[in-house]
Amino acid sequence: MKVLVIGKNGQLGSEIRTIIAEESKENYLFTGTDELDLSNQLSINSFLESHSKFDLIINCGAYTAVDKAEDEKDKCFLINSEALKIIVSYCSKNGTKLIHISTDYVFDGSKNTPYNELDETNPTGVYGESKRMGELEILNSSIDAIIIRTSWVYSKFGNNFVKTMLKLGEEREQISVVIDQIGSPTYAYDLAKACIEIANKIDLWKKGTNLYHYSNEGVTSWYDFACEIIKIKGLKCKVFPIETSEYSTRAKRPHFSVLNKKKIKDDFNLEIPHWRESLVLMLN
Repeated sequence: MKVLVIGKNGQLGSEIRTIIAEESKENYLFTGTDELDLSNQLSINSFLESHSKFDLIINCGAYTAVDKAEDEKDKCFLINSEALKIIVSYCSKNGTKLIHISTDYVFDGSKNTPYNELDETNPTGVYGESKRMGELEILNSSIDAIIIRTSWVYSKFGNNFVKTMLKLGEEREQISVVIDQIGSPTYAYDLAKACIEIANKIDLWKKGTNLYHYSNEGVTSWYDFACEIIKIKGLKCKVFPIETSEYSTRAKRPHFSVLNKKKIKDDFNLEIPHWRESLVLMLN
């Protein structure tokens, strides 16, 4: 099976690359923006046309600067939505299957029980809107695909909440973190393992496009998540809770974005670690 991974330098792409290198698999090809630029339709087309047929594409590439997206709407939609038209067209012509990563931001966060795959979407910002449009490009096609929505992604790669808290925790005596946004962190390494496992079970996929949710087990707030990071690393910085109204951001965040993972666990027999367990692994 020949696999193309788009977005090799992002958090998830980097973790997939690490695992594949450890397993010494040579059937995976990884691309970053230098090889395949999702904001450039000519770049996507020329890359796909210059390579022999892929059996599977794993699309980890995305525009993820949630606040910046409010001012860079065109670029955000180019990468998160328009690029999917070309990828879907390629998959349709070549019988290629697709794993595409989406986000909890397709929901407005007004629910108070975990979101399942049948819940109505209602994104409240440009980033969420662009990711939902990308989902629809796939859902409205006839290709065999899996869309995985995830949340609160962190890893040892790139910029993320955990690394920001570590930096601030070492530099400051105290920090304030919002307590009224509730969700589940996702260690990108765990999601990468799930993607590879799902890829290895490609013959068991259901026909058409199927939606799944994936995050680590457990529920927390950004405040409690920050407290755990500081505690595990033994930092002396004090963490104080604040409400979202006290910390203004350009884009609105979902107040509640816990994802129900029953479907992906049942269909692919996945064991998902608790977020605290995975956080300790990452920090150590």
